[in-house]
Amino acid sequence: MAFDTWLIFVVTVFFVSATPGPNMLLAMSHGIRFGLRGALPTMAGLLLALGLIMGGSAAGLGALLAASEQLFSFVKYAGAAYLVWLGYQAWRAPVSERMGSEDDESAAAVSNWQRFRTGFLVAMSNPKAFVFFAALFPQFMRADAPQMPQLAVLAGTFYVIESSWQVVYAFGGAKLKHWITSPLRQRLMNRFAGGSFMAAGVALSTVSRA
Repeated sequence: MAFDTWLIFVVTVFFVSATPGPNMLLAMSHGIRFGLRGALPTMAGLLLALGLIMGGSAAGLGALLAASEQLFSFVKYAGAAYLVWLGYQAWRAPVSERMGSEDDESAAAVSNWQRFRTGFLVAMSNPKAFVFFAALFPQFMRADAPQMPQLAVLAGTFYVIESSWQVVYAFGGAKLKHWITSPLRQRLMNRFAGGSFMAAGVALSTVSRA
C-alpha cells in the first residue's frame, strides 16, 4: 500500500470517526455517568463489535447485507428499536438533588459487563456499518498485492483513530459531569442524550443499502 493512499485513508477515517454518531454519543454519555475509567468497558464493547463488523465485511457479510433486502431490513429495524429504547431510558433517567456518593453508588450498580454489552450492541445495531466497511476498504487496497497485510494495516489504523476519538468523547463527558450538578442540568442532559439516541434510531430506520 502506497503511503499517500494510506494518508488519504487516515484523513477519511479521522473525519468519519469524529462524526457524533451513536457510538460516540454512547462514549460521551457513559463518560458523564461513569467517568473516563468507568467508560472503558463501554469502549471495549464498541471496539470489539467494530472488529467483528470489519471481519464480517471482509468475509462477505457486508455483501450479503447489501444483496438481501430482507436481512438488511431485519438488522436495521432491530438496531433502530434498540437505539430508541436506549434513548427512552436516558430520557426517563432519574435525577438527584446533588451529585455525589449516591450517584457513584448508582453508577456502581451498573456492572462492567452491562456497560460492555451496551457498547457492543450499539455498535452492532447498524447494518450500514457492514456495507460501509465492505465498500470502504477495497478503495484503498491493491488487487495485485497480498490482501491480509493490507487489511491488517487498514484495520489497525481504523482502531487507533476510532479508539482515540472514543477517549476524547468519554473524557469530554467526564468533564461535563462536574458541570451537571443541579437537577435542571441533569434533566436537560438526560433529554439531550435520550433525544439524540431516539433521533439516531429513527435515522437508522430510514437508511437504505445503497
